[in-house]
Amino acid sequence: MKVLHFSDSYLPRLGGIELHVRDLVARQRAAGHEVWIATRTACGDLADGPGVLRVGHTGPGRLLDPSADVVHAHVSIVSPFSLAAAHRSARAGIPTVVTVHSMWTHVGPLPWLARELWRMREWPVTWSAVSEPAAVAVRELLDVPVHVVPNAVDLAEWTPLPDLPPADPPHVVSVMRLTGVKRAVPLVRTLRRAAQEMPLTATIVGDGPDRRAVEHYLRRHRLTDRVRLTGTLDRAAIRRELAGASIFVAPAHRESFGIAALEARASGVPILASARSGVATFVDHGRDGLLAADDRGLTTQLLRLLGDRQLREQIAWHNRLVRPTHGWDEALARNAELYVAAGARVQPPASLADGGGVLVA
Repeated sequence: MKVLHFSDSYLPRLGGIELHVRDLVARQRAAGHEVWIATRTACGDLADGPGVLRVGHTGPGRLLDPSADVVHAHVSIVSPFSLAAAHRSARAGIPTVVTVHSMWTHVGPLPWLARELWRMREWPVTWSAVSEPAAVAVRELLDVPVHVVPNAVDLAEWTPLPDLPPADPPHVVSVMRLTGVKRAVPLVRTLRRAAQEMPLTATIVGDGPDRRAVEHYLRRHRLTDRVRLTGTLDRAAIRRELAGASIFVAPAHRESFGIAALEARASGVPILASARSGVATFVDHGRDGLLAADDRGLTTQLLRLLGDRQLREQIAWHNRLVRPTHGWDEALARNAELYVAAGARVQPPASLADGGGVLVA
């Protein structure tokens, strides 16, 4: 099968969509498919392997290959390149899948404007989202069927150690981009409130535009000796951080899935997350971790985990003994089902006289 992926953002930028698309492409290639990825993200110092098309400000039209078996567009809140590719490929009669990796809620008029401008309700494409909360928002906006195809992790790579980490004091870990959407500053506020009542140490892995604000907050509240910022780490280093974690916190309410939380869950760490996020689709409250509706609830539940060693260790042992279901075998099978569904929706090609139709590769 020949698969052409489109994503506005890709490596070397690090985030959920970029890492998922990279891993999906690698897994599909390993399964014997011919797979390409087209993106507008510049390579920076990254040395690309074969099959990566970096197009700058060029539109997607000249990248569409009539011989492709499927076009798979990956979209976030603002993804004009990928959405344009999906629109054009569907008009060209190529089976097309659009996967929404973000929550299309509380983000202003952009999704609505895109729907009206491009008549997205009429597109003969197969829509999917990475979690049920993300899918609900797409269904409400477009009034179309939306499949749920979760992200995945390599379950063999994220394997728990046989022993629990030291319990005194409990160590809290979070892995995230330091941004407003991921709620980096509210995270350190929650840690401060908890630290006023319970002993703890914490590590925050990641970088982003809110790092200076986080650093300033930690200095102002004299938490630099208890909360460590590591910056961006590779997967091996993140595994080492999770090996010493008593609790993993995912504070974002608009987290569409939560790959970092799934990695922590697979590593045997109790999860604390927003009940409104996609993390709640694979974390059962009281079993895999604890969920909270708001920041006050996050603080309350964090204090509960910090103060109740028996509960914390009960959840940790459950997460060690019961493996999560979101592995790559399942993800590849679900994506293959999407591609079959997209083939069933193909309509006769429309004229693409305004510049599309060949692959630059």
